[in-house]
Amino acid sequence: MLTEKVSGELEMLGRHLIILKCVVENEPIGILKLAEETDIPSHKVRYSLRILEHEGLIAASAPGAVTTERTRPFLDQLDAMIEKLVSCAASLKKIEFPR
Repeated sequence: MLTEKVSGELEMLGRHLIILKCVVENEPIGILKLAEETDIPSHKVRYSLRILEHEGLIAASAPGAVTTERTRPFLDQLDAMIEKLVSCAASLKKIEFPR
């Protein structure tokens, strides 16, 4: 279906943000503790950590994941980025089709 891919991406974004929030609140934190705290399977936690590390929002350390200097600026802009997504989705509702 046309919307399945976008839906999946939003779900994954939500998971990445939940993991990031948990790292911010509990750093340093390891994969098993993240999985336990978030109720997200460890293989999905591992993938989210890889993505967050690739984006420069977290870094790996011996005791677990920690935030970076890029984390705070990202979080400061997060509401605006989400609002942009909401606005984009709302604009889709304005497309009228004959019924």
